[in-house]
Amino acid sequence: MKIAVLISGGVDSAVAVYRLLEQGHDLHLFYIRIGLDNGEGDCSAEEDIEMCRFIADKFHLPFEVVSLHEEYWDSVMEYALRTVRQGLTPNPDIMCNRMIKFGYFEQRWGHEFEKTATGHYATTINDPISGKVWLGTAIDKVKDQTDFLARITYPQLAHALFPIGDMPKSQVREIAVATRMPNAYRHDSQGICFLGKINYNDFIRRHLGERPGAIVEIETGRKLGEHRGFWFHTIGQRKGLGLSGGPWYVVKKNVHDNVIYVSNGYDTERQYGRTLHLTEMHWITADPFGPDCSNTPITFKNRHMPEFLPGRLTRTAEGDYIIESERKVQGIAPGQFAVVYDPESRICYGSGIITGRNIEREHPDL
Repeated sequence: MKIAVLISGGVDSAVAVYRLLEQGHDLHLFYIRIGLDNGEGDCSAEEDIEMCRFIADKFHLPFEVVSLHEEYWDSVMEYALRTVRQGLTPNPDIMCNRMIKFGYFEQRWGHEFEKTATGHYATTINDPISGKVWLGTAIDKVKDQTDFLARITYPQLAHALFPIGDMPKSQVREIAVATRMPNAYRHDSQGICFLGKINYNDFIRRHLGERPGAIVEIETGRKLGEHRGFWFHTIGQRKGLGLSGGPWYVVKKNVHDNVIYVSNGYDTERQYGRTLHLTEMHWITADPFGPDCSNTPITFKNRHMPEFLPGRLTRTAEGDYIIESERKVQGIAPGQFAVVYDPESRICYGSGIITGRNIEREHPDL
């Protein structure tokens, strides 16, 4: 099979290349280059590209560096900044997968191949009865990355391959060591999709500036300090508030008045909730529940984490969805995606955007 492989310089995509070669496929390697927001090159990207070239040379494979710089900043980061400006919490990685890796790349290059492979920890499940493909979770549930893939479209999924999704991370490392991969001991990448070790607050400051406002204890109304703009903070955040006598958690934001509300203590109930209201629900393959979905058992994630939380899903009369969690959920942040799975956490069905009343956009006295 003729396959385009997206590689990053990391160990996961390198082992994906090795596994596909073992299976006898014809591979063409690609690295997607995204420059920094100031238009300059990225030193960490040059190191990644050097690693990718080594992998390509090691296995005598064709390799291309392709640029989607403008598309990335016009779509993914425009979405992220717009969302932050509204007082919401974005997830650029989810949108990056849909719009860049499986979007523009597919339109420009990937469509010329039978499949496009990545190093994501995910699987695909073929339904022999319907012939449809479903997004399956990884064998390694701690490393599972299906939540980052929960907004891709069905055509994107049907064209995708995830060669390492059926292996634990420990085995991926073992293969990398055994095959003498140059990145066998390289640390996993952290940070926003493609932007590497960028300082998030510096990035937001460059684009949105600063707007000082009050940090207020929600129970008493007492002003505890000042922040530099509500867009630097998200619901459930504990670090970076600069308050003594903590821990303090961000539990609410008033965008109109630029006020951050906090609550004290590791066990403060205000950092928890059980109800998630979802809008803009996206089913990857198909709606598995239908219009009469009510109190249906599921598992879900409200952010990237190793646990799959048990809950029940109900469709509202307006077409939105409500998740009632069986456990208390920490840091339910409006703007983030809640990802819906089957009760066994085997199939990722799709995702919706979390809404909430803990962000006020209008003046409370109006």
